[in-house]
Amino acid sequence: MVLAVLLFCQPAPLHAQNSSSASVPDATPAPPSTAAQAASSAPTMPEQPVADKTPVPDMLLVKSVISTGLQFLQPRTLEPHSFREFTLWGLASLSALDPSLSFDSRGANIQLLSGQTSLLSHSVPTDGTADDWAQIAVDFLESARAHSLAVRTASREELVQAFFDELFNHLDPYSRYIGPSSATSDRAARVGGEADIGISLGQNGRYLVISAINANGPAWTAAIDTGDRLLSVNNRLTAGKTPQTVMEWLRGEEDTPVVLRLLTPGQRRARTVTLRRAKTPPETVFAFASGSIVVLRVTAFSADTAEEMSQYLDQAVQDTHLKGLIIDLRGNRGGVLQQAVTAAALLLDRGVAAVTSGRDSQANHIWAVQGGDMTNGLPIAILVDGRTASAAEILAAALADHRRAVVIGSTTLGKGLVQTVAQLPDEGELFVTWSRVIAPLHWPLQGLGVMPQICTSLGAADVEKSLHDLAAGQVDNQAAITASRAARFPIPVSQIMAIRKTCPAALGTDRDVNVARSVLENPEWYKNAINAIPDDAVTAPQLSAAP
Repeated sequence: MVLAVLLFCQPAPLHAQNSSSASVPDATPAPPSTAAQAASSAPTMPEQPVADKTPVPDMLLVKSVISTGLQFLQPRTLEPHSFREFTLWGLASLSALDPSLSFDSRGANIQLLSGQTSLLSHSVPTDGTADDWAQIAVDFLESARAHSLAVRTASREELVQAFFDELFNHLDPYSRYIGPSSATSDRAARVGGEADIGISLGQNGRYLVISAINANGPAWTAAIDTGDRLLSVNNRLTAGKTPQTVMEWLRGEEDTPVVLRLLTPGQRRARTVTLRRAKTPPETVFAFASGSIVVLRVTAFSADTAEEMSQYLDQAVQDTHLKGLIIDLRGNRGGVLQQAVTAAALLLDRGVAAVTSGRDSQANHIWAVQGGDMTNGLPIAILVDGRTASAAEILAAALADHRRAVVIGSTTLGKGLVQTVAQLPDEGELFVTWSRVIAPLHWPLQGLGVMPQICTSLGAADVEKSLHDLAAGQVDNQAAITASRAARFPIPVSQIMAIRKTCPAALGTDRDVNVARSVLENPEWYKNAINAIPDDAVTAPQLSAAP
C-alpha cells in the first residue's frame, strides 16, 4: 500500500453520477434606511427569523457514495460481513460527532436515540441490497441533522469521512476511505499527474538549465542532457523567468507538442527538440556507482518502477568490473504489487515471487516469474529497515527465499495485506484489504515482516561479531531466519514477537551500506549468508517471547 499500495492496489473504478454540494442562499436583511430610523413612533414589526446559513449536504451524493462503498466492500473483505454490519458500524459516526446520539439495534427495528428519546425508528429489510442500506444510512443522517447542531454543521465530506472511518475501525488497519482531494494526489503519485515532458529545471547564473530528467518521461530518450540550457519553450523566451514559471509552461494537455530550444554549454549553436506531453509517474529509482558496486535506491513502487530498474540494470551490467548490486529498500513503504513482482522477475530466472489469497476469486494469484536474470547471477544485497513495507517486503522476501540476495538491516514492518481500490462517485477512493501475501517459502508476511540474514539493529559490536562469525561459516541470526520461514498462518502474536525481537525493527544507518559492501566483496561471506535460507520444508526452532 498486487496492486499491489501492495497498493497493494488493483484499481477497480466504479462510476456513478457526480453532484455538487448545494447551499442555502444568504438571506441577511438589508440595513434599515435613515427614514426608518427616524420613524421611532411607528409600530414595531415582529422580528423575522434569520434563514439558517448552514450548508445543506447533497444527500443524494452521500447515498450514492455509501451504496457504492457497501457494494464494493461486501464480497472483498478478508472476513465476510453483512450490509447491516457495515451500515451500523458506519452510523456510529453520529455518536462520534455528537455523543448524545446513540443507536439501539437489539429489537426488530433500528432506533436513533438522543438520550432516552427516540428520534427515528427504522425497520430492517430482510434481504436488503446495498442501495437499501445506503438509504437507511441517509435517513438516519438526515434525522440526526435535524436534531443535532454538531451533525448539521458537518459538511458532506466530513459526513462521508466519518462514516467510513467508523466502519473501518472494525476491519484491518489498512482499509480506509480517502477524500477527493487526497485521492487525486495519491493517483498522481501512482500514475502521474498533469501531463509534462519529465524534466526538472534549475538556475545556473542567468540561465535556466535542465537539472534532472525523469526516466519515465518523454525527455528520457530525447537529445536532452542535464546541464543543457533551456532558451525557449514553444517560442517563449525563458530569459529572466524563474524555473517555477517555465515549469508551468511545460505542463499541459496530454499528447500536445512542446518545442524546446536548447544549448549545450561549450557549443556555439542551439538545437530544437520537439516532445509530446505525457502523464509521468514520479521517479522512484535512483542509481549511483560506488567503486565496483552499483547502488539502486528504490523509494516506492509506482506504475513504472520496474521499468526504471530495468534501465539502470541494463546500464550497470555493461561494466565488466561490476562485483555486486545493492538494492536499498529502506524507508520504502510499498506501492503497486505487480511492480514488485516484475522487479523480482528482472533478477530471477524463474519461480514464484508471491502468492495472494482472499475471499474474492480475483484476489487469488500465484505470482510466478519467468524470463531471465538480467544480471546473470550478480551478487545482490538488499537493505531493509523497520519502515520497509508492503511491495518492498514482497521483493525482499522473493529474492531472499530464492537464495538470490542477502537481506541486511532490521526486521521490516510486516505489512502483508493487499488492498484493492474503488473510485467513488464523490471522486474519493476506497482502499479495501482483500488478500494476504504468502512468501515463496509459504510463510505470511503480515505481522512477521522479512527477517534479514544479517541483522544490523543490535549495535556496532553485534555487527562486528556477526561478520566475524559469517566469515567462519556461521550465521548468528540463523534460528530466527528458520523460525520465520517455518511460520504458517495464522500465527499467534506471541510467536511473532519472539521471532521479531531477535532483530528489532529500526531505522537504517550508514552501517547497513558498509556491511553490504563487505559481504559483496567477500564471496565466501556472501555464500554463507545465502545458505542461511532454509529449504522449502523446515522445522521451526522454539523461540521464547519472554525478554
